[in-house]
Amino acid sequence: MTLSSTKRALIAVAALAMLTVVAAAFIYHRLHRPLSGASVGPPPGILAQLPPDAPAIAYVNLAALRSLPDSPLAAVMGLTQPGPREDREYADFVRNTGFDYTRDLDRVALALWPAGLVKSTDPRGQNRIVAIADGRFDEPKIRAYALRTGKVVTRGTQSFYEVPGNPTVFFAFLSPTRLVLASGTNADALLNVANLPARDPSMQARVDRVAGAPIFAVARTDHLPPSLYASFANSPQLDSLVRSVRSLTLAGQPDGDRIRLTLDGECDSMKNALAIGTLLDGFRMFGVMALSDPKTRRQMSKEQATFLDAVINQVKVTHQDRWVRLSLDLTPQMLGEPTSHSSVSSPSAAPANR
Repeated sequence: MTLSSTKRALIAVAALAMLTVVAAAFIYHRLHRPLSGASVGPPPGILAQLPPDAPAIAYVNLAALRSLPDSPLAAVMGLTQPGPREDREYADFVRNTGFDYTRDLDRVALALWPAGLVKSTDPRGQNRIVAIADGRFDEPKIRAYALRTGKVVTRGTQSFYEVPGNPTVFFAFLSPTRLVLASGTNADALLNVANLPARDPSMQARVDRVAGAPIFAVARTDHLPPSLYASFANSPQLDSLVRSVRSLTLAGQPDGDRIRLTLDGECDSMKNALAIGTLLDGFRMFGVMALSDPKTRRQMSKEQATFLDAVINQVKVTHQDRWVRLSLDLTPQMLGEPTSHSSVSSPSAAPANR
């Protein structure tokens, strides 16, 4: 049967409508699919001894970074060469304690309560920090060094060292290869790392997104003090976008002589994530124009201009669902170092022991 032109047109319209629906469904699904984590993996065991209520935590696997002997970037970080011997005070510290972070510190996990992330009315206090460190420690030497100006404090069954300073530092040995240090308001209470409750599920999920990297940090940004937003008072749109950010996660993954950096911002809606991504792209274009101005470049050193050029031109801004991502490869050249030709470009070169 021959179809009339009207029927053929109706069939074509129906097919087009069907294709449009399928395409819209695909795009909707893709946009609303959660952005995969930058370095998904099980959290290092050392994190279990950090206070679970800290608004920010960080982790660095120095042993993994130290395993890159040919990486100029690792050298810049001071991990593939002797400690800063030109610093006389540090050299005295190494001699008296037998501890040099460039060779003896393997892993460190930090819990932080910075003033910018903690309300002034928070009873836990601001600018507190606790660190769990793994490495090789000469306990008798470290103990003797601490007792030069400090003292041993015993509370119940727990004994720890208190070293006066600005701020006062408290520390205790958890084992021959692990110690805990703390400073800030009521910091001595942070030394108790036994029987800690589980971390909030949402915070733990954020940690899991980056825990496969040897360098990562996670910060909650949904309960910031009002003073932080004061600078946006004259721009309601910016104020609203900043308030929409719920968390920030940073991951650093070594790859040969560079580190792949990924910063993810989690927003309260896809609409705000899209707006922030667009805004960041606009800032990048503004930066390109600013750096092209000879007057601007004359105010910077050659190294500073090179670094900013690389950052502005290489950083990538992406957004998906409620997430905005900034990606950047930090290279030795950006830090003024020569290229390493002997580095192996493989993140799997990092030790499995995390």
